[in-house]
Amino acid sequence: MAQAKALFFRNLLDSTVREFFQSCFKEKIYDIDPKIDEVLEIVNLAADKDRIIKSFSGGQQARLLLASAIIQNPDLLLLDEPTNNLDKDGIAHLTRFLIDYNKTCVVISHDADFLNAFTHGVLYLDAFTHKVEQYVGDYFDLLLEISARIERENRKNAQLAKRIIENKEKANYFAYKGGKMRLVAKKMRDQAEEMEESKVSVRKEDKAIRPFTIPFQQGVSGEILNITSFSAVKNHKSVQRNTSISLRKGERLLLAGPNGIGKTTLLESLASGKAKGAKIASDVKVGYYRQDFSTLNFDDTVFQSLGSVAEDFSEEELRSLAAGFQITGDLIYAKIGSLSEGQKGLVSFARLVMQKPGLLILDEPTNHINFRHLPVIASALNKYEGAMVLVSHIPEFVSQIRIDQIIDMSK
Repeated sequence: MAQAKALFFRNLLDSTVREFFQSCFKEKIYDIDPKIDEVLEIVNLAADKDRIIKSFSGGQQARLLLASAIIQNPDLLLLDEPTNNLDKDGIAHLTRFLIDYNKTCVVISHDADFLNAFTHGVLYLDAFTHKVEQYVGDYFDLLLEISARIERENRKNAQLAKRIIENKEKANYFAYKGGKMRLVAKKMRDQAEEMEESKVSVRKEDKAIRPFTIPFQQGVSGEILNITSFSAVKNHKSVQRNTSISLRKGERLLLAGPNGIGKTTLLESLASGKAKGAKIASDVKVGYYRQDFSTLNFDDTVFQSLGSVAEDFSEEELRSLAAGFQITGDLIYAKIGSLSEGQKGLVSFARLVMQKPGLLILDEPTNHINFRHLPVIASALNKYEGAMVLVSHIPEFVSQIRIDQIIDMSK
C-alpha cells in the first residue's frame, strides 16, 4: 500500500493541487474547488490550487494524500500510517476528524495514543500464526488481554508440567514393582503423554530489534558544525533568519517548527554541504537519515547496500549486524525497493552503524518504524558520542534523547 501510494504521488509531483485532486475521480468534477477547500480545511492545510505538488514539504504532501482519500467520500476509509510527517497540529486535526467520522475507517499506525483516541476495536495480525485476531476496545485493552492470556497459558502449562513429572515418577515406581503394577505404570505414562499434548502453545509476541551503538568517527575534535543563518518559509516565500549555533562532540540540536517551514530543506543542504550560513568541519563524516530513504539505492540488495558503506566489516559481521535489525535469511538478498518502509528504516540505521559518522543528521527517524523498536533507537541516539541534528514531531521519542539546543524555525 505504501509503495503504491508513493508511486501514485511520484507520477503527480508536477501536477497542480487542482489537477491532483481531479485525478482522484474517474470523471471530471466541474465544481471541485469547494470540495478541495473543504478537505484542505480538514487536514489543516492552506494551499493555492495552482501550486505544484512537488513544491510542498514532506509533511504537507502527507496532508494532501490524506485529503485525496477524504475528498472521495468513501464508505470505507483506509489509512496507512497517516500521522507520518504530520506535525502536532496536523495530528490533532486528523484525530478530531476521525472522532467525528461517521463511516467505517481502518487505520494502520504505530502511534498508540493516536489510535486510542478514536478506535472501537483492533485487528491484530499475529506474525507467528499468520492469523488476524479481532479485539473489542482500544490498543491498550488489547495489550492487557494479550498479557492476561499469556499469563493463563504459562500457569496452565506449569500445572501440567508438575502433574507430568508426578505421573512419570509414579510410573517408574510401579514399573519397578513388576506384575500387574506394570499395567498401572503404562496407564500413568499414557496419561503423562496426554498431558504433554494438552500443553498450549504460549503466544509469542514480536520482538524489538537488538540494542545497538552508532560509533563516533575517530580523530574528530573541536567544532563540528557551525550555523549562523538559515532559510525558513513564510507565506510561501523564503526568508533568512540569523542564529548562533555551534555543535561539538556529544552536542545535539533539535529543529522545530510546523510542516512546510523548511526543516527538511535545511537538513538536505547541511548534509550536502551547500547550506548558506552553515559549515561542517572538513574532516567530518556525515551520517544522513532521510525520511524518504532516498539515500538508499532501491535497486541494490540489502547486502549490497550495507556493504557499500562498510569499511572494516567481514561478511559474517555484516550478516550479524543485519540480523540485529531483523534482516535475516533470504531478506538480506532482497532489493531495497521491495522492502516495507519500516524495513528500509532499519536498513538505514544499520548503515549508520557501519558509517561511524562524526555528525548525525536525522529527518523524522520514527516514521514507519514499529513502536517496539523506538525505545531501542532512542537509546542508541542518546548514547551517540558525536554531534547530532534531529527533526522529529514525536515528543515522546524526543524526550528520551538529551537535547542541548533548539532552533524553532517558525520564530
